Amino acid sequence: MEAKNTTWLLALLFVGTLMGALDLAIIGPALPVIQDEFGIQQRELAWLLNYYTLFQMIGALLLAKLADRHGPRPIYIASITLFAAGSLLLVVAESTLILYIGRALQGFGAGGIFPAAAAVIGARLAPAERGKALGILGMVWGLAFLVGPILGGIFLRYAWQWLFAVNLPIAVILIFGAIKLMPSDGQHEPKPFDQKGMLILMVMLGTLITSINGIDTSNALDSLLSVQVGGGILLIVLLCTVFWHIEKRAQDPIVRPALFTSSQITKSCAISFGSSAVQGGSIFLPALLVIALDISPANSALLLLPGVIAATIAAPVFGKMINKTGTRFILVWGQVLMMLSLYVYAFVDMNFAIFIIASIVGGIGSAGLVGAPLRYILLAETGKHDRAAAQGLLTVISSIGRLLGAALVGTVTVSQGGGVTGYQAAFIGLLVLAIPPLLTAVTLKSKTAEQKDTTTPPTATT
Repeated sequence: MEAKNTTWLLALLFVGTLMGALDLAIIGPALPVIQDEFGIQQRELAWLLNYYTLFQMIGALLLAKLADRHGPRPIYIASITLFAAGSLLLVVAESTLILYIGRALQGFGAGGIFPAAAAVIGARLAPAERGKALGILGMVWGLAFLVGPILGGIFLRYAWQWLFAVNLPIAVILIFGAIKLMPSDGQHEPKPFDQKGMLILMVMLGTLITSINGIDTSNALDSLLSVQVGGGILLIVLLCTVFWHIEKRAQDPIVRPALFTSSQITKSCAISFGSSAVQGGSIFLPALLVIALDISPANSALLLLPGVIAATIAAPVFGKMINKTGTRFILVWGQVLMMLSLYVYAFVDMNFAIFIIASIVGGIGSAGLVGAPLRYILLAETGKHDRAAAQGLLTVISSIGRLLGAALVGTVTVSQGGGVTGYQAAFIGLLVLAIPPLLTAVTLKSKTAEQKDTTTPPTATT
């Protein structure tokens, strides 16, 4: 591609991904206002977040698969359109039902944006250019959590609906940009769609969200034995077996079993799951700071900014480093840095300076773990018929890891009596949980072997 067109294309992908990521961060400040206006109970309010997460995972798998079948351009446009439709429903909502539908549509559309964007990078950029491009997209998540609360504070001065109305003109620009800049090539003779596999996956993900939300942190053992949680876990295990059997027989499966014949893909998924679980537990850092440093919740959130800024800066740097160091180097040291920050949270007496240093170290580490390297590996190991689907799978695995990590920290903290001691016990658990991803990262291919594999375009996985 010409350099100018590449720059505009990356800008298009960046803004689209940022728009989807912002709506995870921007809704936080609006929740109390929405709760008061609609008279929503606290548990019902949580489903404004849960519906987004659930349908984002479903969208990541379904829309990614469709992007492989029909090309990334129509699916990127459809994803942006669905996201905009959900935003419009939130703006005009007069009932909680419309709110839930709007968040579900937003999440579903957002789920398709990043896999389609990554597939474009794999199809249009040479291996030497992919790391930099993926690193730029990796900035999005840190930037969203920096900009989101700020935009929330600004728009809430007028009306909470503006938080979502601003998506509409951006979506129009993105759609026209996608029509002009994005490729539309897909399979010319698509095979029958894997309806059974998709249905089983939707039931599994819905059961997972319901089970996690049914965990009572104050009485974890009894809740695990309940129908909602224990029964849900049993159902998921049974459905996994059914799903794997269906995928092995499907002509064009949602998740191609042959993908896992690549040890690089299998290891990348394992690293993503473990690292995301650790990151999911980190959402409790503000609560730890409130107790340990005796500060307000608002000030505890501000103390997270150095770590978020560090992650935002580190993401594109790591992307550029891939060609020089390989992915293994970045993933191993990213995990080491993450574990150093966890060690501080678990064992060191907290003060402001120590926390800021630990959060910066952890932020840099997390940028190496969930940014460009894993996405780069999957692009190198898959062909054009699986690029987007593999990226969607990685997105879902990361989301599940974050959900389980957050649930683990909440459960351990309460079981240990809460307070600083309870949180430190939970972070010890996360530190142990971080060991398998580190050991797995060490076994990845070396820089030389990895570059050898990416000197020629990847072939389709069958």
